[in-house]
Amino acid sequence: MLETRDLCKRYGALTVSDSLNLRVAEGELRAVIGPNGAGKTTLLAQLAGELPPSSGGIFLDGADVTRDSVSRRCRRGIARTYQLTSLLKSFSTIDNVRVAVQGVDGHSFSFIRPMRSERALTDRALEALEAVGLLARCDVAADELGYGEQRQLEIAMALATRPRLLLLDEPTAGMGAEDSARIMELVRGLKGTMTIVLVEHDMKTVFGLADRISVLAQGREIVCGTVDEVRGNALVREHYLGEEHADA
Repeated sequence: MLETRDLCKRYGALTVSDSLNLRVAEGELRAVIGPNGAGKTTLLAQLAGELPPSSGGIFLDGADVTRDSVSRRCRRGIARTYQLTSLLKSFSTIDNVRVAVQGVDGHSFSFIRPMRSERALTDRALEALEAVGLLARCDVAADELGYGEQRQLEIAMALATRPRLLLLDEPTAGMGAEDSARIMELVRGLKGTMTIVLVEHDMKTVFGLADRISVLAQGREIVCGTVDEVRGNALVREHYLGEEHADA
């Protein structure tokens, strides 16, 4: 479903993505791991259309989307969440999701009241909130939600666009054990219903969810394999996982 061909991103002499060739099957949950500075978030930004590659290509179902805008990719079925939450904090939970639906459908953002009167927008927003367990919090302002709930809301906003490819950038970052477990179960419930690329530092989450794992280092994919293959790889154990994570 998703393929990158010799994908590169350079900033002068600094190469952040270095000839990445990824192939992600439809319905797969691909985790992307690696040390800080490995190019993980840069990869997601290129896949989402936020960052143009210096060279190489990105293909969705065989179609070249390398030069497509963010909005066009969203309409093609690509949605993304961020390492830092990106919400309209003064808006209610449901209005945040309504805005996401409105944006992908190409409607005007100008007026909140007409948006609230559109039944189709509301139905899709409620459906997404129910999927992430926030239906009972639909009228609460986003800035009154707990941190874990804000991450759930951001996933709801992505789901409301009805993506085929969901890009998750460290969804459990900064969370305690309880919130992390909740997000992990949420993502587990989505697994198989869409294709997911997950960037995540928490190895318990990665090992518990991934079908396959790509390990990046200095912008390159050094290993790609199943959980067992990656966990047992001597190079990965030495340079990234360490013995504690590898044996978990």
